[in-house]
Amino acid sequence: MFDPFIAPSGTLLGLLQRGRGDGTLHALAAPRPEALAALNHCVVSDPRHDWQVENRSLYYARLYLDLDGGIEEIERHLGDPDDHTDTDDSRTGLALSVLGHLASYGRDDALALLRRYAATGANWAWALDELALRDDDAGLRSLALPVLGRFPATEEGTAALAAAVRDSFEPRPWRLWADDPREAVGARVRAATEQGSFDRWQRQMRSGGPRPGWSVEAVFDWAQQALERGSALHVPAARCLSAVAGPEDRPQILRAARDGSEGARCAALHYLAEAADPAVLDLIETAATGPARTVADAAVAAFERMTGDEAVERARRWARRPDALGASAAGILACRGTAQDAPQVLGALREAVRGDGPDAPRLWCLVDGAGRLGIACAAPVLRHIYRETSSSHLRGRTARALAATDPSFATGFAVECLWDCEETTREVAALHAETGDIRVAERLRRLAADPAEEAEVQTAVRSRIGPDAPAL
Repeated sequence: MFDPFIAPSGTLLGLLQRGRGDGTLHALAAPRPEALAALNHCVVSDPRHDWQVENRSLYYARLYLDLDGGIEEIERHLGDPDDHTDTDDSRTGLALSVLGHLASYGRDDALALLRRYAATGANWAWALDELALRDDDAGLRSLALPVLGRFPATEEGTAALAAAVRDSFEPRPWRLWADDPREAVGARVRAATEQGSFDRWQRQMRSGGPRPGWSVEAVFDWAQQALERGSALHVPAARCLSAVAGPEDRPQILRAARDGSEGARCAALHYLAEAADPAVLDLIETAATGPARTVADAAVAAFERMTGDEAVERARRWARRPDALGASAAGILACRGTAQDAPQVLGALREAVRGDGPDAPRLWCLVDGAGRLGIACAAPVLRHIYRETSSSHLRGRTARALAATDPSFATGFAVECLWDCEETTREVAALHAETGDIRVAERLRRLAADPAEEAEVQTAVRSRIGPDAPAL
């Protein structure tokens, strides 16, 4: 999947793509055709950089309900000829999830479209999982023949059916179909279920691949062979070293960390870091500045896994370095440093935004660190990240940091966070939003009554509107 185009944050489309609470509030205030056009664009052109972890479906479904929007554009998207050529889950997964939420809110048109797509669409398994959570038994039973018809009565078809049953996220439809008295339904599903269970047992019993021999040198050879095959098995190799190495092997491991093959150096650095060996920090510094990119990356990764005070002390020396080791050191100070490290964390936060923009991967731990250390003067850059990042997860972490650093959070961003796409962000908002704003009181009541809302959010809401809470 290509990186999606994200519109500027000040536009309605940009707000909706980011899943910001202000997106909903602006859409409700905009002309309805304009709002629906932007909403449809988001649903049929998934704006998430990481669609497997970022939430949008409930956010968009709620907006469809608020706008009384139809699902014609979703239907056109699902029925496009591309559906059978571009079968990646990311093309249709968001649209199907939105339909699932709409069905749970009682939209019969969404339920009917999910049934049709499960019978004929390429991403039928996703649609079936959505229906498994929302449809009644009769609706699911009606899909038995269309779904099973996808698997011909051949050896390949039988194997594919067994894999589909085994790998399904929601077993409810298959269990219903297994009880069907028809030979072409019940008997096939029961046989596929048994075959899937047998396949799973076989996979557990089979070896997962080549294993190292029972010596330090054999582990190093295994790590190098894996690297030559394109597999980075440094961490598993380090665990193997923990099992086979004794105190007498330390000189050999130190030599491997300095002068061994790339695979051996990576494994040795990880092993020495896990063991908190007194020589490892100097070895990491040497490797991180060397010409071998694989070894340099492994050295930084090994440093990030260290948890002792000696790693924090060395991070204070390295945090100003203008390289990957310096960035890693700043991240360690953000996660495990103390108040004395606040200036370095703040400097790294500003530099990361200035140099790599509001979506830089290293911002995650730096944002957390700004909140953990209560760096009040970080609030302006945190507000910039909140507005501009296209990652809803990073925005949520930024909201938590702002709650700890920005006195204006409760009356500012916390209010819009009540409409955010991420449940963890809505939870933060429910705990902090100033209830003097009439929108806050009404939104808290709506979240409390919404059966689709996450339990953690509703717990936070009840802490604000429960019998022991101040009156709204």
